[in-house]
Amino acid sequence: MQTQDGSGVDAKEHFANPTQDAGKASNLSTPLTTSQAEFWYLVESQGCKELAHSLRMVHDLALYHSDIPFDTAEKSALFDLKVLWEGFEKMGEKV
Repeated sequence: MQTQDGSGVDAKEHFANPTQDAGKASNLSTPLTTSQAEFWYLVESQGCKELAHSLRMVHDLALYHSDIPFDTAEKSALFDLKVLWEGFEKMGEKV
């Protein structure tokens, strides 16, 4: 499929587009591994909103209620928590 500017939808210049990447990630033609299926079952069982709330609480407790100094690894882990809870929030909105 081509866009108005003549480039294809799957052209390499669109590789950084999160929408394109999300579309590829949600392609279910590739079967899930056993561990992926188990994780997905746990997410669905627990609930996306509940998981998002829990992750946000862990993040906030570590960041705002702790006297421990953070290095790069800890900052990266806190950012990962933020990415996860925001992703779960978005999933919860679609349900």
